[in-house]
Amino acid sequence: MASATETGDVTGTRDRDYDLIWYVEACLDNALRLETYIEDAERERDTEVVGLFRKAQADSRKGAEMGKGLLRSRLDGG
Repeated sequence: MASATETGDVTGTRDRDYDLIWYVEACLDNALRLETYIEDAERERDTEVVGLFRKAQADSRKGAEMGKGLLRSRLDGG
């Protein structure tokens, strides 16, 4: 039976790299999901919620870019 702590033996991807990949995917998924929520709020003309979701979307994009940069440097051996 596999250990509860996976260190890359099963997946072939070290935990730190896998975690970064997951983080980037989660940020990008969040940015996409927020687009739907922004459209919903715009239909309701709720500018307060639109502003909140746009900021959250920008933060998710920023997180994804930061994660991609860090992942890139680590996969390149940095």
